[in-house]
Amino acid sequence: MVAGTFTGSVIYSHGIPAVLGFISMLLICNGVMDENREQLLGGVGLFFAAGLLPFIILPLILGI
Repeated sequence: MVAGTFTGSVIYSHGIPAVLGFISMLLICNGVMDENREQLLGGVGLFFAAGLLPFIILPLILGI
């Protein structure tokens, strides 16, 4: 039980935010260079989601 919780918490606290942050940077750069506002706003929204989702998901997983 502890190993599963630890693995899940590491994935949600380190893995997923890094991937979402990288994808958001690609969207932001692409949106700025192509002057595509939808991609730019999607990248900014995804960046904020990458920063805030661990604080929402981790308490649910850890039972805090």
